Amino acid sequence: MRSNPRANYPSLRATSVETLLLLVLLLVLMVLSKVVYGAETVTVHMNPTCSCCKAWVSHIREAGFTVLPVSHMDMDEVKEQLAVPGRLESCHTAIVGGYIVEGHVPSEDIVRLLAERPDIRGIYVPGMPVGSPGMEQNNDHEPYNVLALDRDGEVYVFAEHVTQ
Repeated sequence: MRSNPRANYPSLRATSVETLLLLVLLLVLMVLSKVVYGAETVTVHMNPTCSCCKAWVSHIREAGFTVLPVSHMDMDEVKEQLAVPGRLESCHTAIVGGYIVEGHVPSEDIVRLLAERPDIRGIYVPGMPVGSPGMEQNNDHEPYNVLALDRDGEVYVFAEHVTQ
């Protein structure tokens, strides 16, 4: 009679369970890292001649995001199509994870947005505040807020940036 091969290796079953748990853990970490490390693709609508837009794209790439730049000579049409309120406009408009990211929003605020997934339309830095990502000038920084626009059109402060 043949012997049972598992009888000679009693820890084989435990090893298989441990391997399965390890694979599940790796899968969970891969999913979480997509948000934590910015693996989401950011589609950036921008004027190809705008140097501060290019600098912001570099900031987002350095944070680990994949960037898909889309060039437009007339950004007004883009902002109208995406329903960006005039009072919240800046020079470029991005889409990531179904959210609008308008202007010089720091990468850490985008990571937070994607981690928390609030029920809002997006986050916005109106204008072009000196010292915000892409608007660096020497060591000058002006305080600015990242604003959130909820689905009812209400605006509130998502993040404050006093100094950097």
